[in-house]
Amino acid sequence: MGFELSQPVQLGGEFADEASRVLRASFDDRLPSLAGLHTPEEDSWFFRNRVFRDCSVWGVFERDLLVGIVAFRPAWIDQLYVLPTHQGRGVGASLLNVARTGAQLSLWTFQRNRGARRFYEKHGFVAVQETDGCRNEEREPGVLYRWVKDSE
Repeated sequence: MGFELSQPVQLGGEFADEASRVLRASFDDRLPSLAGLHTPEEDSWFFRNRVFRDCSVWGVFERDLLVGIVAFRPAWIDQLYVLPTHQGRGVGASLLNVARTGAQLSLWTFQRNRGARRFYEKHGFVAVQETDGCRNEEREPGVLYRWVKDSE
């Protein structure tokens, strides 16, 4: 039996290390061929110096454990990750709802991340562009999704 999950709460930069661990655990689980792309120190640096600087960052906790994060700017989600052990429990949906502050919202995911694609499509996002991956660090084909208010 699991513990009760918190409602999403806004996070400060002191959660950069924990947020980066959520990203890495989720990313490596969904895309194992890209595991180890960055060191834990690089991930933490990225969150401290980029994500928390440029985005509003929110999280969901189970007791004292950060289990999911969303980082967003107006009309754009930069990061949305949920620990693999907590996926399918409403964490991602509650974080997605926090980011839906305007008339539309866009994000990128990888074409082969079927779980993420199903999740976004279930929540009203529509694929609007596909790429061959030549312009992203991972060299992975991507898909741009867009949600427009009242599109669900």
